[in-house]
Amino acid sequence: MEHSLSLEFLRVVEQAAIASARTMGLGDGEKADQAAVEAMRAEMETVGMNGTIVIGEGERDEAPMLYIGERVGAGNKLKNNDFPDVDIAVDPLEGTNLCATGAPNSITVLAASEAGGLLHAPDLYMEKIIVGPSCRGAVELDAPVEHNLRLVAKRLDRNVEDLVVMVLDRPRHQKLIQDIRKTGARIRLITDGDLSAGISTSLLGSGVHVVMGIGGAPEGVLTAAALRCLNGQIIARLVVSKPEHEERLAAMGVKDAKKVYDTADLAPGRKTIFACTGVTDGSLLRGVRFFGDGIRTQSLVMTLEQRQVRFIDSVHMKRGSDVRVRVQ
Repeated sequence: MEHSLSLEFLRVVEQAAIASARTMGLGDGEKADQAAVEAMRAEMETVGMNGTIVIGEGERDEAPMLYIGERVGAGNKLKNNDFPDVDIAVDPLEGTNLCATGAPNSITVLAASEAGGLLHAPDLYMEKIIVGPSCRGAVELDAPVEHNLRLVAKRLDRNVEDLVVMVLDRPRHQKLIQDIRKTGARIRLITDGDLSAGISTSLLGSGVHVVMGIGGAPEGVLTAAALRCLNGQIIARLVVSKPEHEERLAAMGVKDAKKVYDTADLAPGRKTIFACTGVTDGSLLRGVRFFGDGIRTQSLVMTLEQRQVRFIDSVHMKRGSDVRVRVQ
């Protein structure tokens, strides 16, 4: 599955990135997201698979395309085929507002695994701590912030003051930010994009050591799929604060609302593919660049079983006899 589909999924996220990048800076997040969804959906129909969306734009009534349970892929048009059954999680445009305003770190994202390989996470919030390979097993979700950061610093052989902790800039994180600052660690506040932030913890040289705070549960599953390939770790717990949240968990078969999930709980698949493409320039990837003879994209494609992490710089050239590729 990984060998046959990884480059196919690269095409999917590339086309979604190109489509949404054409809306960059127009101030219309809904238009940007719609462009990404439509392009991703159309490209997915050409992929040789029997795909099912397990994390997408929402329920069928809320999302006309890429809704949870939607069947995608070329195999769905054929009654008898040898295509693999694949569960797919997508965030067609992570950082919708970032794209709409031209801000950094907007990306298009897809993760895939064999059937049952990705947690069917409800669209709720989730407490998260994310660290890189060197710090696996060093943090606990309910431990004090100071305790966790001291253990991370010890694993990385540096002072707490040298750590960089990434946190979503939200009112709900006011106490968390205060606790981090008391330790002396540095904070990088972000307006959106905790998925790309989580991936950064597992890439040497990114300058990000820990991600802490509350973010979306679907993004948590996508992050887990990436971290399975990178040997990083995410520990998380669903935030259940309303009776309707409990009803939704029961409907989705979640029996223990207080369960602490580890990376392999969120993305247990043995064969996993993660692909993302930059829309706007960011710390992880460069954004889409349009030039006279074509379009240039930068993507990250990872596979778990094959143990491959590939940064891919693609030039999508216009058809014609006189096309020049620029070195940028």
